[in-house]
Amino acid sequence: MFAVVALSFHGPTLAQEDNDKESRADKPSATNLDKVTVTGSRIKRVDIEGPSPVAVITADDIQKEGFSTVYEALSTLSQFTGSVQNEINQSGFTPNAQFINLRSLGPGYQLVLLNGKRMADYPMPYNSQSNAVSLSSIPAAAVERIEVMTGGASAIYGSDAVAGVINIITRSHFDGDTLYVRGGTTTRGGGDTGLFQWTGGKTGNRWNLIYALEYLNRESILASQRDFMDSYHDNPRYRNDPHSATAVSGVYLYQNGPGYVWPDANGKLSGSVEALRSACAATSPDFQPYRSGRNVANENRCGYFGYPATQSIQNSFDKASAYLSGTLDFGQDTQAYGQLLYTRSKNTGASATRFWQTAGWVHDPGIGYVQAQRIFTPAETGGSQKSIFEEESLSLNLGLRGSWLDGRFDWEAAMSHARYDMSVKTPYFTTDKVNDYFFGDLLGHVGTNKYPSYHVRVDRLFSPLSTADYQSLMTTVHSTAESQSSQGQFTLTGDLFDLPAGPVGMAFVVEGARQKYSLAPDARSTPDYAGKDSIYNLTSTRGGGSRDRYALGLEFGIPLLHNLKANLAGRYDRYDDQTDVDGAFTWQAGLEWRPWNALLLRGTHATSFRAPDMHYVYAGHSGGYTYITDTYLCRVKGIDPASPDCSGADYNYQVFRTYEGRKDLEEEEGRSSTVGAVWDVMNQMSVSFDYYRIKLENQVGELHSDYLMRNYADCRLGTDTRGNPVDTTSPSCLHFLGLITRDTSPFSNGKVTRYAAYPVNQAMARSDGFDATWKYALDTDRLGKFNFQLNYTHVTQLELQRFADDKVENIRDHRRYFHYRSRANWTVGWEKNDWRTNLYGYRFGSLPSWDETHRIAPYFLWNLDVQKKITPKATIGFSAVNVFNKLHPRDDSFTSYPFFWRSYSPVGRQVFANYRVTF
Repeated sequence: MFAVVALSFHGPTLAQEDNDKESRADKPSATNLDKVTVTGSRIKRVDIEGPSPVAVITADDIQKEGFSTVYEALSTLSQFTGSVQNEINQSGFTPNAQFINLRSLGPGYQLVLLNGKRMADYPMPYNSQSNAVSLSSIPAAAVERIEVMTGGASAIYGSDAVAGVINIITRSHFDGDTLYVRGGTTTRGGGDTGLFQWTGGKTGNRWNLIYALEYLNRESILASQRDFMDSYHDNPRYRNDPHSATAVSGVYLYQNGPGYVWPDANGKLSGSVEALRSACAATSPDFQPYRSGRNVANENRCGYFGYPATQSIQNSFDKASAYLSGTLDFGQDTQAYGQLLYTRSKNTGASATRFWQTAGWVHDPGIGYVQAQRIFTPAETGGSQKSIFEEESLSLNLGLRGSWLDGRFDWEAAMSHARYDMSVKTPYFTTDKVNDYFFGDLLGHVGTNKYPSYHVRVDRLFSPLSTADYQSLMTTVHSTAESQSSQGQFTLTGDLFDLPAGPVGMAFVVEGARQKYSLAPDARSTPDYAGKDSIYNLTSTRGGGSRDRYALGLEFGIPLLHNLKANLAGRYDRYDDQTDVDGAFTWQAGLEWRPWNALLLRGTHATSFRAPDMHYVYAGHSGGYTYITDTYLCRVKGIDPASPDCSGADYNYQVFRTYEGRKDLEEEEGRSSTVGAVWDVMNQMSVSFDYYRIKLENQVGELHSDYLMRNYADCRLGTDTRGNPVDTTSPSCLHFLGLITRDTSPFSNGKVTRYAAYPVNQAMARSDGFDATWKYALDTDRLGKFNFQLNYTHVTQLELQRFADDKVENIRDHRRYFHYRSRANWTVGWEKNDWRTNLYGYRFGSLPSWDETHRIAPYFLWNLDVQKKITPKATIGFSAVNVFNKLHPRDDSFTSYPFFWRSYSPVGRQVFANYRVTF
């Protein structure tokens, strides 16, 4: 498979030791170069292309394509076909992290390296389940280039290299000093950005020193600053019928029997429209009456249409980074080196305003059994409720390297350590204070179900709060987390002996590593906290543990003929932790055949593995709210669980989910195959095509609610949906039945209130597709130099089978997963004299509409960068990201806020000016 780079690059895969080779566009031949090391192999080679294609994004690419950060550049990779949570999802578990999802296998299935060494995972688990590396801590100022290989590489690097390897290589050669300043904003409002970079280097007779400083400051953007995201009025369901628009209930009191009631002008509870209008207006000027359905004659709810307006759609950044790298020669054969990368940031995000509601039924001696809800507006809260993320990351790499036997072998001994620490501070209600405000003292418990009894303070429920009163109910939830990765490594590379077609290359590696993490949430937010000052409506994730790993690997490059070469690799990793994973052996075989100099045919087959993610193993008892489809209730009502009728509010609703890790998980095992070709069609033009297949077995994932609810219904009813009998007393049925709790109170319809989930080894995941690229460079005397590149990835098959007896799901075209079946990018560059211009475009392929009646349109974005050298040492420039101010494609069936899928950017056009000077 060819790793199609998302950005234009002026050369092929570059070496870690060689930064200034000719570009492939200028020199199509892939021979007669110095030996270099390329990501995906430890053996130095003379060929640019190998059996596992690797592409490069340089530091210059990041800037000329209009981007400020490493993540912005990598997020446009055509192989990034999967979905990830991002800043728009402020209710997610990692709203300040930046993850990659190659081949739609998930954020943890590509190995992210820094100078070939493992980085520390982001301490907070993605989706509260698993760990992955966040790219937010990598400053662009320190980056020399990024090498991207997409495919299995566990035989070279060990666990996690299932969907690919991203190797971020920092600067190692720089002479002089360069200052780069960039500033800009968005044309739709908010998001002002300032970037400062200072990069320099000094060289002596026996030493070399590189340093870089970066400071990035970015203003947040709130949903209120985008007119298509600031209100529930924007729901496309009501685009042609705004009078029927619905909102989240701003305030209500639901009385058992009468239903929704409101205090009238005299304070008497009534279900009349007049009482509703009066109470709604008295509670908040931001609330307004609405109808809960088109078939309802009059307003019957008091809603808050602007509820989401206060949340962030882009977090603020205040981030400073420092990089230091140096070498010291101890003679002709030995060199010491060191690299230090440190980043500290204080970023902010904001969710929608807080709300309060009763936890089930409450008894009032004068009113009866009631339920209530109240949302608080910015006028009451004092503005957006901001979460503050303070993060600190450090990566240190120290080592010695040299040659042996007169340069026949190269050796390297290295020690690396990476750590990531973070602190999150968020304002929340304390349960006792907010309940006391609306309830007063507990009078006791009544009825067989022991419902709590209070004198509900109706006047407070339907009155505005002062900011001071609101703040008196709040506290700051402070949680911390950390992760570490330490590794010692020794490698030996060189030529073993000569064959008629050339020398046999060899690489040997031995490693020892320790990985650990710890989550320390605010104790008041944990599920089993019994104090009165518990945090209202928040349950945090706990966890922590360590793992030791030892590895031994061997790789060979064998020239079979003058134009045919084989690559073989094998590696054994042994784990010392509390799981059932003891050891894993992986191997890789590749062939590269050059029938003539201009054509390379290549193929690989590799096995890969992934040890169970540490949080899947060590997650402590935690919980949170999620949606389920209640298969049992559907079947009881005679509704087919697979029909749309089973997705209504009575059967698809929010419940509390508890979660805990398991230590009996096994490793995930994968197979990866590629076959492709690279053809230098003519001077300055090349094309490539590579087909890939990745199949993963025993993939670890959470016990899915659909699977659980289906088996629960079978066991509860004694038959499956096909009418086959089910043993309701079997161990599996007793297990499934014990995981679900239903409300059995007299006022309930038997809905699920909570269920227990845990990680399991699933059956199979599979991703097939192809990558293609075309590159052409044209050098004219009169018009200047032109550079063209087109990259395309198409996913032909993306499947998931949860358990062996389940059917195989097509998740490429399933609305729930939001995987793009294709992505593309292209560039047109031009240089002449002191001018340089680059036009870069990228395309997200179509997605199935939410109602699955059609596919929504692809999504195109264009960036423009123009640079002018004003002196021999100074350059000024202008960049525009999303030149045409493009927003998400339209899907009127997507009626959940924000009314488009979160992968699409709501930021709009961004414009920047920059200045660079070398001194």
